[in-house]
Amino acid sequence: MTIQDVIRHPGKFYIGGAWTDPSSGDEITVLNSATEEVFEVVAEAQEADVNRAVDAARQAFDKGPWPRMSHEERAGYLRALADELDKRAERHARIWVTESGVLHSIAATRMGSIAATYRYYADLASTFPFQEKHPSASGGELALLVREPVGVVGAIVPWNGTPGLITSKVAPALLAGCCVVVKASPEAPGSAYILAEAAEAAGLPEGVVNILTADREVSEKLVAHPGVDKIAFTGSTIAGQKIGAICGGRIARQTLELGGKSPALILDDYDIETAAKAITEKATFLTGQVCASLTRIVVSKARHDDMVEALSSQFAKVNVGDPFEAACQMGPLAMSRQRDRVEGYIAKGREEGAKLAAGGGRPAHLNRGYFVEPTVFGNVQNSFTIAREEIFGPVLSVIPAEDESAMIDIANDTDFGLNASVFTNDDDRAYVVAREIRSGTVGQNSYRAELGLAFGGFKQSGLGREGGTEGLHPYLETKVIVLDGMPSNVGRIAG
Repeated sequence: MTIQDVIRHPGKFYIGGAWTDPSSGDEITVLNSATEEVFEVVAEAQEADVNRAVDAARQAFDKGPWPRMSHEERAGYLRALADELDKRAERHARIWVTESGVLHSIAATRMGSIAATYRYYADLASTFPFQEKHPSASGGELALLVREPVGVVGAIVPWNGTPGLITSKVAPALLAGCCVVVKASPEAPGSAYILAEAAEAAGLPEGVVNILTADREVSEKLVAHPGVDKIAFTGSTIAGQKIGAICGGRIARQTLELGGKSPALILDDYDIETAAKAITEKATFLTGQVCASLTRIVVSKARHDDMVEALSSQFAKVNVGDPFEAACQMGPLAMSRQRDRVEGYIAKGREEGAKLAAGGGRPAHLNRGYFVEPTVFGNVQNSFTIAREEIFGPVLSVIPAEDESAMIDIANDTDFGLNASVFTNDDDRAYVVAREIRSGTVGQNSYRAELGLAFGGFKQSGLGREGGTEGLHPYLETKVIVLDGMPSNVGRIAG
């Protein structure tokens, strides 16, 4: 598979509706995560390229037709964009697998949800209350509450779930009437290029969607740019703190979807083997490179050893290898830096006194690629580093608790609050415990994430929500217009 089979214009950026040459000859080399061979070489953006992209988006928003179209007109473009993404689904899936290590069987299946998200937001054009009529309390005949596009959006995406994470930002932004600059991760630029190809083919007006790839220093130029009204970011909490500080300094709007250290509470009425199987099935997705992954397994002391044994037995069955092979159940980590990080945390866990019960090394049968064994630690205290910090790999910590109340305390004793799960056969108990956990999502008896409803976290797991109608609100500004009479050209009004 050559780079031409993957990306059509690797040496260019998509700015102002055209494939444009970069301002420098700097390049980014992306390696195949399973073979360590060169997969892509793309242009690396500098500050001048960021400025050009923002200027193009600014011009499109301030003077172009996009924000002045009706929502129904924009919806037509979103549906065309979805059609073009469907045409590129197979190539898009191969890119995601090779860059991140996700299984091809999963990537190919999930490609359909990318286009479906654009169609979902297109359908909201005729149902979402972009304008509402209210009685006036200030002497007017009526008050209109209108929701208008926030402006130019800088969308900064990470390297793990790139196809969906781009989509959850760009699709609602476009329906709202915003213009977007997508800053792709230097480790995984392919999905942004696919989006640019689709935007060009769908005929989006120039400057509405712009893409470039840059590393962190240049990315901060996008965050700080006065021409950008909002930043939508998914990534680490450390990076989110920096972005939040920059945005706060200039009162820029922001949505931050950050890290997690998500607990799974195994209540005493639930079968240990069933819980271990459900946890394992989800823990190996994307080789654990998932911010919402359930990595703290909280169980009563009396059942701790059984939980460790059950998880270890399940992890021992996981077939680690080539993510393009149908029999493979877990692929590699995305890059050598990430494998070094995971191995460092495994060493830290042993050093602090946790019991290594399964995994902990590199698979003996794989001599290249960024592979690591799925790993289970037992006798973990919630104060241990491996229970406090996001590892971003297939490493589980089993934490013993005195009782159900202590389980809830342990679940909440974290800087994060992105995801959680309660394993119990009692729906009433599941609901009661879920309401006590400080987390953006709480599932029952498995990893759950309702990405089409709302996704985001409490505490240092972020600000705002993505997905569903909740994910549209951050791309809208609310305005109140008080009138002495109803205008004839106001369009559809709710209420």
